[in-house]
Amino acid sequence: MSGSADRLPRLLALVPYLLARPGIRIAEAAADFDVPEAQLRRDLQLLWMCGLPGHGPGDLIDLSFEGDTVTVGYDAGMSRPLRLTGDEALALVVALRTLADDPELTDPDAVERALAKVETAAGGAAEVASAVAVRVEPADRVLAQVRGALDQGAALHLTYYVAARDETTERDVDPVRLRWVDNRWYLEAWCRLAKAVRFFRLDRVDAIEVLDQPSRPPADLAPRDLSGGVYQPAPDHPLVTLRLGPPGRWVAGYYPCERVTELPDGRLEVTLRVADTAWVRRLVLGLGGWAEVVGPRWFADHVRGEARDALAAYA
Repeated sequence: MSGSADRLPRLLALVPYLLARPGIRIAEAAADFDVPEAQLRRDLQLLWMCGLPGHGPGDLIDLSFEGDTVTVGYDAGMSRPLRLTGDEALALVVALRTLADDPELTDPDAVERALAKVETAAGGAAEVASAVAVRVEPADRVLAQVRGALDQGAALHLTYYVAARDETTERDVDPVRLRWVDNRWYLEAWCRLAKAVRFFRLDRVDAIEVLDQPSRPPADLAPRDLSGGVYQPAPDHPLVTLRLGPPGRWVAGYYPCERVTELPDGRLEVTLRVADTAWVRRLVLGLGGWAEVVGPRWFADHVRGEARDALAAYA
């Protein structure tokens, strides 16, 4: 456990650790926590300012130093077992019951045992939990199944919506890793259909199945730099600018945009760089009067012509 990113769990573990080892050398404690000695000393200095409400001298954790050793003089209650409040117990029971209902759970017996213990300790909170309904979002279920496949080293079958072509595809993939990019989960996997690495947005997975086959992506795959986003268009891909009314504003959050501008009339102007304009044409026609193509001119004329033809067919 190293670095400042892990500081909170390290601080929570430090007091009971030091209580069990009075007079331990700071260098030895730093080695046990896998941090530099200077970092552990900064952690100990911070502990001096932690404790119980009131934050007076008798409320804060007290440490005594002698040479290169440290001893806890007052633990501010950190040595006592954790006691859950009614709300905390309720939340834990609901979470465990929801987890127990997951058909993809790999070890349901362990969850059931933990749930039985918590329900016994929770008392009335367990009865209240029976009246709580929890809905698991499809994307959350997909995420759980992907994580399970990665843990098991199993291949996946995906029913996946390809937004760039506005079509749903079926494909088998060898999972490589999960990536969190632009506030979304992506599965990085070797696609057996494309015979290449592909990134699959989990909220576009319509169905998923863990296959009874091992995942065997090529061994030499290196993680791709996604600091610029998953979709990295080529300079020759055309820029398309749209003006969207309120029912079409979702486009700005669903597709990667190079520019998004709020207009005085309440519409949104978005600019996208696209490899294939066919899906944008279908998008605009589907939004009807809530979408307008600003540019390029040739594309605006093309969409306008298709809209006129569609209206003439109704006439």
